[in-house]
Amino acid sequence: MSAACRAPRSQNRSLDRRASRRRSRVSALAAAAAAAALTLTACSSGGTSGGSGKTNFITGSDGISTAKKADRRDAPDLDGETLDGEKLSLGDYKGKVVVVNVWGSWCPPCRAEAPSFAKVAKETKPKGVEFVGINARDPEKGPAIAFEKDKGVPYPSLYDPMGKLMLRFPRGTLNPNFIPSTLVIDKDGKIAARSQQPLSEEKLRKMIDPVVAEK
Repeated sequence: MSAACRAPRSQNRSLDRRASRRRSRVSALAAAAAAAALTLTACSSGGTSGGSGKTNFITGSDGISTAKKADRRDAPDLDGETLDGEKLSLGDYKGKVVVVNVWGSWCPPCRAEAPSFAKVAKETKPKGVEFVGINARDPEKGPAIAFEKDKGVPYPSLYDPMGKLMLRFPRGTLNPNFIPSTLVIDKDGKIAARSQQPLSEEKLRKMIDPVVAEK
């Protein structure tokens, strides 16, 4: 066969190789974009306390999971030392609605939602709502204390550098698996609602208000 006949096939193979390389680059970029989107939604997994199990809660299109009053599970005992060195126990807030926010100073979504939490905490305190933070995965207190000061956070946070408090939540409950996560605990000490994504002021109030209104 002449060289003139062989040339087109060689060119076709070259074109195929270039097309394959382009497809590989596009796939890699798509994977990177997907990973970046997940990073913006939640900084990290908090532990292995989750799992499907038998659940009695409903997750809405807004990402907020809620449980009917009859189906709620008790919140675990959460106690320890705060960033300020004080002792704190969730039992101190018995009879009140408690908002628990799991956060880290290293977490960009946590920084984004902090001003909304500070504002809502101040405005709902007269209604009997208490906020408690769980500062997770910060190896030292300094950055976390600076975070609270910068964002004007008015409520205490338990210091949990190893994420052990998150593991106290029973399997199959509305337990926090990511940072940030937010839980609303009703006046009976049961978990009423959970979000595992950063919250705007509007969504935070949407979680709290129905629980405050309960009799």
